[in-house]
Amino acid sequence: MKIQSIGVCVKADHPRAGETLEVLSRWLEERGIAVHADEGSAPALGVEPESQSSLAEHVDLILVLGGDGTLLSVARSAGTRSVPILGVNLGRLGFLTEVNVDEMLPALEQVLAGETRIESRMRMEVRVLRDGVSLGAYQALNDAVITKTALSRMIDLDAWADGAHVTTYHADGLIVSTPTGSTAYSLSAGGPLLLPGLDALVLTPICPHSLTQRPLVTTRETEIEIVVQSGGEDDVALTVDGQEGMRLIDGDRVLARASEHPVALVGSPFRSRYEILHAKLRWGER
Repeated sequence: MKIQSIGVCVKADHPRAGETLEVLSRWLEERGIAVHADEGSAPALGVEPESQSSLAEHVDLILVLGGDGTLLSVARSAGTRSVPILGVNLGRLGFLTEVNVDEMLPALEQVLAGETRIESRMRMEVRVLRDGVSLGAYQALNDAVITKTALSRMIDLDAWADGAHVTTYHADGLIVSTPTGSTAYSLSAGGPLLLPGLDALVLTPICPHSLTQRPLVTTRETEIEIVVQSGGEDDVALTVDGQEGMRLIDGDRVLARASEHPVALVGSPFRSRYEILHAKLRWGER
């Protein structure tokens, strides 16, 4: 993959963003690489700002400076084009932004040399139907979460898989997760760790009112349907990737299946998948 242009997106209010962009600007200029930037990074890079969706249409690589939330936003803006995204972590944890600030330039060198791996991450298509009418559609890289918004209340959610009834969850909510999202909210709720290259979906109940309702892993081909049983109340919400969503009412149907449009993420050239789990989760430590 020949890199002739790079789009830069940044969490502009981060204290390390300014100095990182200055270093990046000099590095790109020395190599004659065309630079495009979103509104947060354009002033520091001396170029006209562009929307994130516009960047995804014509650059060869998108560089995201921030945390996982910033990368999720950029991945959603990229739409259906699978432009490679390299995440540089300016925050604390960062499962998706695998490269540290100090590793940014060495990682870019390896990208230019074609020595890094590009991981195809499955996304999930999420749709909401009310009385057979579509209310919205989303592309989720991490998860779709259905919860009650009222305090100290539980919700009944009928779950179906390819037309077969799975169970009725009586719980605080339900998470439908991709393998990438298995290290996010689903993990906190007791869900399993999945390697990001797997083609699967995970249903993880949030604090279920039954010890027998455990997380369920389905195949990529499975279409999940969740029917809201709120008893006529209107304090139910769908949240996609923790960033967008909508209110739900009794009888609404949330459909989730593997998307035909994956996201291409540049993997860390310095650590394996298991080393990342050790570093981020303290996985396996006593």
